[in-house]
Amino acid sequence: MFFSWDYLFQGFVTALSWQNLFWALAGCFMGTLIGVLPGIGPTSGIAILLPLTTVLDPIPAIIMMAAIYYGAMYGGSTTAIVVNIPGESASVPTALDGYELAKQGRAGPALGIAAISSFVAGTLSLLGLTFFAPMLASVALAFGPPEYFALMFMGLSLVISLSQKALLKGTISMALGLLAATIGQDPLTGDVRLTFGSEELIAGVNFISVIIGLFAIGEVLVNVEKEITHIYEHKKLEWMPKWSDIKQCVGAMIRSTFIGFFLGLLPGCSPSVTTFVAYDVEKRVSKHPERFGKGAMEGVAGPEGANNATVSGCFVPLFAFGLPTGPAMAVLLGGLMMYGLQPGPMLFTQNPKFVWTIIASMYIGNVILLVLNLPLVGMWARIALLPFPVLGPLIVIFSIIGAYSVRYLLFDIWVALIFGVLGYLARKLGFPIAPMVLASVLAQMLEASFQQSLLISQGSPLIFFNRPIAAVFMALAFLSIGRGLWAEFRERGLEVAEEDND
Repeated sequence: MFFSWDYLFQGFVTALSWQNLFWALAGCFMGTLIGVLPGIGPTSGIAILLPLTTVLDPIPAIIMMAAIYYGAMYGGSTTAIVVNIPGESASVPTALDGYELAKQGRAGPALGIAAISSFVAGTLSLLGLTFFAPMLASVALAFGPPEYFALMFMGLSLVISLSQKALLKGTISMALGLLAATIGQDPLTGDVRLTFGSEELIAGVNFISVIIGLFAIGEVLVNVEKEITHIYEHKKLEWMPKWSDIKQCVGAMIRSTFIGFFLGLLPGCSPSVTTFVAYDVEKRVSKHPERFGKGAMEGVAGPEGANNATVSGCFVPLFAFGLPTGPAMAVLLGGLMMYGLQPGPMLFTQNPKFVWTIIASMYIGNVILLVLNLPLVGMWARIALLPFPVLGPLIVIFSIIGAYSVRYLLFDIWVALIFGVLGYLARKLGFPIAPMVLASVLAQMLEASFQQSLLISQGSPLIFFNRPIAAVFMALAFLSIGRGLWAEFRERGLEVAEEDND
């Protein structure tokens, strides 16, 4: 079960055969395309294409499915940066600064940094998968419902960082996100809530439709009101990142690697969570946090690095214990079992050729993604050159298609349109959107782990404080909240003092 240079070398030899290279390339291409199209996402993409892989041998089939997964993780950043449509929830933090950079004529450098950061973080995290998979997998086993609740609660504390000096409005935005996520069935009991007799609401409000509405449609409505002619503000359009941009983001790439990889080990801690955490960390360590939300290149590098690093982290518990950390990994687990492969400790000893070939193919896949996407940066950036009277309707059309494609429900289109109006009003009134998205992503797991924890402790909330890991996360959450409140009141005090002096 431990690392072997011989097995890794043999894995590269097998992965570099022309057949396996072809399927890795095909998976990367299809994954990138799936990521670019809003609403589909890696889980749906793998699930749709899974039946087609039955004609392949196990190794090329899993190589292609894995490539689709990490390709989709990268592809989601493209439309998030260029037109403010996150391809999936993990790309939301990227949109916060990526789209601002696009409006400044720097869509090309932002896309280039996204590709480079994805490559660096993906490769570094694969080293962790290669050398420490068995040891690190045990970390996931130490987490129970109280630890997950504490982790998600810490995630919600990020609302302070995402509120951009509007803490009260950010808290209200978060509350609306939590409220929207509670519509439908209780995750444990199955009780129906807040449906008001509507059958469509029983299945809940899909957060992809919420994201598409808040970001894409809301932005279009704002731009229509402003009567802008182009989304970018500058006549000069840059195509590739400068060396200074790359140098500026090196720290973000390394930090996001560790964040994404280690959080990716935890079941339920998807890239949707790790990208928000990485964004918050970059904002906190930055010497100029005021640039975030206005076009900070580190605000692109951090989330995108965490995104791809999480993918590698997810494979650790999958291979070592047969434990999927999210929906996409669950589909991949189904693919493995379809071929008679049982993930777990014995997989490394009974099928070493398979495991190490898949790991080697992921190294190769990261290179393919870089080579495939860097030359396309200019093509994607050119979308920003389209006149807004042309681009605006196209964004709305793709948004409607993306919202419908998740569950094939007309109801989801109406959800996207309603939240589009809500996103427009939020921008007009100065309410930050990111806290609402973060809350809608975390809400279901937060509620489920809270209920499970209280069942374990027979109703005592002390369970979140008398278990070491949970206690650490809760302490970090309260420190984050306390620091944010102190900064908010201090700033208001300074403003009042300035007014008194005047």
